[in-house]
Amino acid sequence: MSPPATTRDPRTVAAIVASALFMQNLDSSVVATALPAMARDLGVDAVHLSVAITSYLVALCVFIPVSGWVADRFGPRRVFMAAIIVFTVASALVGLSQGMGALVAARILQGIGGAMMVPVGRLLLLRRVRKEELLTAMTWLTMPALLGPVCGPPLGGLLTDAVSWRAVFWINLPVGALGLLLVWRFIPEVERQDPGPLDIKGLTLWGLALALLVTGLETIGRGVVPGFVTAGAVVAGLMASIAAVLHSRASVRPAVDLSLLSIRSFGVPMVSGTLFRAGAGAVPFLLPLSLQLVFGLSAGGSGLVTFATALGAILMKPMIRPLLRRFGFRRILMVNVVLAAAGVAVCAAFTPSWPMAAIFAVLALGGLSRSLQFTSMATLSFADVPQEKLAAATAMSGTIQQFSVALGVVLGSLSLEAGMWISGQATPQLWEFQLGFVIAGALMLVSFLGVMRLPADAGARVSGHQGSAKRA
Repeated sequence: MSPPATTRDPRTVAAIVASALFMQNLDSSVVATALPAMARDLGVDAVHLSVAITSYLVALCVFIPVSGWVADRFGPRRVFMAAIIVFTVASALVGLSQGMGALVAARILQGIGGAMMVPVGRLLLLRRVRKEELLTAMTWLTMPALLGPVCGPPLGGLLTDAVSWRAVFWINLPVGALGLLLVWRFIPEVERQDPGPLDIKGLTLWGLALALLVTGLETIGRGVVPGFVTAGAVVAGLMASIAAVLHSRASVRPAVDLSLLSIRSFGVPMVSGTLFRAGAGAVPFLLPLSLQLVFGLSAGGSGLVTFATALGAILMKPMIRPLLRRFGFRRILMVNVVLAAAGVAVCAAFTPSWPMAAIFAVLALGGLSRSLQFTSMATLSFADVPQEKLAAATAMSGTIQQFSVALGVVLGSLSLEAGMWISGQATPQLWEFQLGFVIAGALMLVSFLGVMRLPADAGARVSGHQGSAKRA
């Protein structure tokens, strides 16, 4: 057998890794669309079937922190390929599930595969590119995170209506097989790092904290479990988080290296970026619901309208490098966070009297600004991280991003629940969605305070911006 071919082109490596990440991001968003059909087929209440989402998110958050250690111990390429296999096989098992127990077990297995696939795939890319190539690579790599939540609902609806809810998961089989083949063929293994001993106590504390918090947040207002269970999970999660932080600060080689947050170009996108991602993450939840429940569109029709966000994200990609080279990370992030927040808040102005073309245009413009912000934050995060800490950085970044996704859904859900409680309505009306969009936009705007802490030359080696040097 001939040896696999290799490539040094960061765009090729990023596109191959992104194909696997797109599968994971797409899967995360199509499930919500298929839940009613799944509930009918399995003979359970659709509300209780939300455990299919919760179990997946919990598995992600529990296992992502250990992904960096596993990648260093066994090699990123080997772990990434194994993760693709696990995720793809688990997808097939979800599609074959005949009961709630089998479904939840398969979704947990999917979460384990996704937990290894996302951060390890990013690590595989970061260890193969120079700092000067980082912006190009991350521009390609962030596309799945932008397209998945937007493409997922219409695709999930189409497959569910035309074939079966099971096809929503079976579609991962050819995508996973292709991704696995491309990784084997074109991406060689990178040099392993010494991860040191496994911090079992730290992993246990962080896993417990994240599992409890995600479970509590995901069940707020859904009636899946009694209220005291939800409250208890959140409180216990916060206590476990405090214990995990204290352990990480005292440990020599912690599972979650909090010292990374002292690198300002990493810490600012992680902390303030969480607020931005949570606010932006509420949009894929609120927008399709409002278009169907208030505007009267079908699932397919709302999917076509919300695809405008993905179109805007695609159109922004070739403009990111020139913009960052001209203005630098700090200025772009400061100005664009205002534009992106306004792009979400303005959705509160939508009414059924708006022409669909106007709504489509506004959503496309919002997609432009959010794409620029996501890519800029993702690239800046790794601009100054030392090679020996990349595994820990990708694990932390993956954990925070997945937690932000849960926060975004909770934010959208709670805003609707609060509005219905105030109005006494059983179903959300227009003003409840307007409230949700305003809250989401306001939360995104708060991240401006963190961006202000960035130095003027943050990530200059990556962006190529020389403005600060010229002024000096």
